[in-house]
Amino acid sequence: MSLRNISVLGFSNNDSQFVVKSKDLNIKINNQLNGSTSDQGNGPLEFLLAGIAGAINAIGNQVAAEQSFDLKSIQVEITGVIESKKSDGLKTRSRAGFKSIDVVIKPSTNASLTEIKSWMDEVKARCPIYDNLTNATPVVMTVVKDYNVPKVA
Repeated sequence: MSLRNISVLGFSNNDSQFVVKSKDLNIKINNQLNGSTSDQGNGPLEFLLAGIAGAINAIGNQVAAEQSFDLKSIQVEITGVIESKKSDGLKTRSRAGFKSIDVVIKPSTNASLTEIKSWMDEVKARCPIYDNLTNATPVVMTVVKDYNVPKVA
């Protein structure tokens, strides 16, 4: 079995930002859940969509190499439609998350349409973030009352 742990550490930096660190990663996320409209950087929803795009790119390049066709580049356009009522604290029957996510993938390649379809089917089958968004994944949340605030570099 090839199970691996992937971890990040996040903490509040100030009232409008959350800092996430992992290995060499150090990103600041604003507190906008309804799409970033401020100049304080991107919110968690943009990072989720960016993660999908990044995973499609990584798996897409790997699959193209395995299927032996020339993939010059991949453009990934993602649009998510979010219902903001629940995250705003309003009573609603709607889910708090995205109502839909539309992903348009534009590979730059000389591959045939049949090869591109085979490639896309394999990317969808192997992409971990696509899998997590389209299938139920157990999530365990634990609350710990006290913690030590790390120093922000």
